[in-house]
Amino acid sequence: MYLSRLLLNNRSRYLWRSVIEQPYKLHQIVMSGFPDGVKRADANVLHRLDMADTAVTLLVQSDIQPDWSRLDERLLLPASPFDPVPNPAVKKINGLPLDNGRILRFRLRANPTKRLSSGKGNKPGKRVQLFHEEEQLAWLKKRAAANGFSLIDVQIIPEGNQTDRRKRLTIYTVQYDGRLQITDADKFREALQKGIGPAKAFGCGLLSIAPG
Repeated sequence: MYLSRLLLNNRSRYLWRSVIEQPYKLHQIVMSGFPDGVKRADANVLHRLDMADTAVTLLVQSDIQPDWSRLDERLLLPASPFDPVPNPAVKKINGLPLDNGRILRFRLRANPTKRLSSGKGNKPGKRVQLFHEEEQLAWLKKRAAANGFSLIDVQIIPEGNQTDRRKRLTIYTVQYDGRLQITDADKFREALQKGIGPAKAFGCGLLSIAPG
């Protein structure tokens, strides 16, 4: 797998108006780093936008190596002579040892949802957002059990609605920060590669880990 770090120009009006306020546009920018015709799911492309007071960082994980040469330069911070790491930076992920019992710190932006019963046999019902913290925690515990890890501790940070008016779509996102323990290394590796939960095209699902 490959991990890209793109430091975005947080002073750019174009960035805020044309990208951050339009989640699907950000998805298109992410996919511009890959050959035409490559679909997100086929290359397991995941991304997350991390925003701090002084920096906006776009992380992109993928099975194939991206090429960011077509990226609009208005989006990126100018190269700094004090930073030896290029912008964008791409590295191959060698990975931490992922053995059962290993404790790791993690971050996950997710769109916790559930499906209501349709009352029509096996026909799926409407998908609804989960706004209460206890429901959001239960959602993550269920995903953890299915993806080879258990939660040790977690902080849930509500981020609110992301609305893309052009797509007439609104999703509610939260950020999970905490520590986990691997219970099934094979399932956990698959979760790292493919992501967790819905709305992956809109910046959800990328599970970032670090030594615990």
